[in-house]
Amino acid sequence: MAQTEQEILEGLANIVNEETGVDVADVQLDKSFTDDLDIDSLSMMTIVVNAEEAFGVRIPDDEVKNLSTVGDAVTFIKNAQG
Repeated sequence: MAQTEQEILEGLANIVNEETGVDVADVQLDKSFTDDLDIDSLSMMTIVVNAEEAFGVRIPDDEVKNLSTVGDAVTFIKNAQG
């Protein structure tokens, strides 16, 4: 069953927190993964893999570069869930 944007955001925030230690409250839709949350490319790939498992979606490597903000990722996951 497709999840709401808020459920995806909460799940993604938990994944980011587990990988990087960034406070869950800081993971907001308008935050940039690199500029605001200071997530490097290696951590981002781990976050992507964990998000794929958690949400049951596939995020192609060539799409990852387009996911610059948390909101981009939430929207991608929501659409991928159909």
